[in-house]
Amino acid sequence: MINQERYPRLSRINSPADVRLLGDAELPDLARELRNYLIESVATSGGHFGAGLGVIELTVALHYLFETPQDRLVWDVGHQCYPHKILTGRRDRITTVKKKDGLAPFPRREESPYDTFGVGHSSTSISAALGMAIAAQRKGDPRRVVAVIGDGAATAGMAFEALNHGGDVEPDLLVVLNDNGMSISENVGAMSKMLARLLSSRRLNWLRDRAKNAMPRGGFLWRFIKRWEEHVKGMFVPSTLFEELGFHYTGPIDGHDLPALLHALRTVKELKGPQLLHVVTTKGKGYAPAEREQIEYHAVGPFDPVKGVTKKAPGKPTYTDVFSDWLCDMAAAEPRLYGITPAMREGSGLVRFSQEYPRRYFDVAIAEQHAVTLAAGMACEGAKPVVAIYSTFLQRAYDQLIHDVAIQNLDVTFAIDRAGVVGPDGATHAGSFDLSYLRCIPNMVVMAPSDENECRRMLTTGLAYDGPAAVRYPRGTGPGVAIEPELTTLPIGKAEVRRRGTGLALLAFGATVAAADAVALELGATLVNMRFVKPLDEELLRELARTHTAFVTVEDNAIQGGAGSAVAEFFNAEGATLPILHLGLPDAFLDHGSREELLAHSGVDKNGIRAAVLARWPQFQPAPAELRSAV
Repeated sequence: MINQERYPRLSRINSPADVRLLGDAELPDLARELRNYLIESVATSGGHFGAGLGVIELTVALHYLFETPQDRLVWDVGHQCYPHKILTGRRDRITTVKKKDGLAPFPRREESPYDTFGVGHSSTSISAALGMAIAAQRKGDPRRVVAVIGDGAATAGMAFEALNHGGDVEPDLLVVLNDNGMSISENVGAMSKMLARLLSSRRLNWLRDRAKNAMPRGGFLWRFIKRWEEHVKGMFVPSTLFEELGFHYTGPIDGHDLPALLHALRTVKELKGPQLLHVVTTKGKGYAPAEREQIEYHAVGPFDPVKGVTKKAPGKPTYTDVFSDWLCDMAAAEPRLYGITPAMREGSGLVRFSQEYPRRYFDVAIAEQHAVTLAAGMACEGAKPVVAIYSTFLQRAYDQLIHDVAIQNLDVTFAIDRAGVVGPDGATHAGSFDLSYLRCIPNMVVMAPSDENECRRMLTTGLAYDGPAAVRYPRGTGPGVAIEPELTTLPIGKAEVRRRGTGLALLAFGATVAAADAVALELGATLVNMRFVKPLDEELLRELARTHTAFVTVEDNAIQGGAGSAVAEFFNAEGATLPILHLGLPDAFLDHGSREELLAHSGVDKNGIRAAVLARWPQFQPAPAELRSAV
């Protein structure tokens, strides 16, 4: 429970209605308490950090001036939503964020009526808010709709599409552009440069507002000044994109100056039509280490708020580390290699590559569709692009993957991180479907490594293959296999028999191999590391079909349409009538929790595999320990 002495105002806030009982003069103190409480809470439990600190004043002001939840407040991404959750009745549960059965790390409609739209991916807020505003307008509902989008999220094509449409249909919609110069890492591209130019035009905005406020609205001089304003801004501010798209632009406003913020919001709240309020904030505001190290403090584990985050001693390399090292090693050997990321330099492991090969590194901002087609264009000219992308984010570029890469059989390698069960970030970030949506695409080669060294070899194989290839690997570390420095390939479509047994064959894909191997050892079964989801090792499957009576497929992907389905389809096409048990992720969106908890929940850890096999075939009992051996 919250300490009432330390937080005298925040402890009385159980909903935004309580915020609205305060006077303007009390709001800075509430913001101060909210910032301190957020620091204390995230230090205890971990979670997204810097973005929330940056929107403390904005969150307070929005809930103070708008009648939420009747007025709709739509947050983009959700990294910045922790202060919103604290003010909307979830204060005492905020330390459960990302934990099993705890609060979701992003807005979630099932969790609260104040979470008006569920998010996890970026750049959806304007489209969703526009839809809400149109629906409300058509039925005569006077509610206001506000979208809060970060400047990083505003780089995505979907945000531009919504702005383009919103300016045409002219709803009563307010878009708050939270400009802090950061996504997870620094923003890139023309949008960030345009916002910098707008920041440099504060004097012009001040003169404009003074002139317009000094005369009656709607009069001849007022209309003359408004027309003059557009011409002058065109000369002094190189881009007026928002107003050209039909949004009345206000700003830039200091997002940490509550009186100025309240004044600006009160003004735009009364205006009709599409409005855009440009608010300038500092990611990590109010906590000095987070202000200095904005990338490191984007998301954190538990830490001492006095000392800050303590760097961990190096441990086993993660799969992301394996990719990072491979990319630099491969770039040294292959001058045609280019690395592409949609705003995930740190997460996808391209920091070192960006430093060592800056002219061969491309951060395209939050634009997954563009990233894939950019790679396709490079491949047309003989380059060998590598798209480093999370499994869940590749879903956003599925059309481009099919139409621009696969149909043309272009030489693009996809390094797919965070595949399978991801964990604390929940359903929006889970990589549960990539095997299903990749293996149905012609020309694709799809691989899933069982360990770190195999991951390196598969990446080399994918780059050597003259066509589209995907290597999907999980979050975190592998079993700790030593990594060979050589850049060697694997024979495409060939599996590896890890253990020879009788009767029962376990066919495991990717990260599930270790758990399946332990069960195969206990049951005296055959264990195959399948390696390739497409193409399958058909020759080996035919041999196993002749020598085994039952099969189990194991994968950390949705069972529907996944790797196990590929095996069943092959046996069916061969006319082989064999009992097959498919183990994988259930037909449900997995909630947040640790990776281990979610694997156990899905029944694809060691205990779950063993229990499922024995429930189906009780005759395959564990073999005596002295008879357990590997080939």
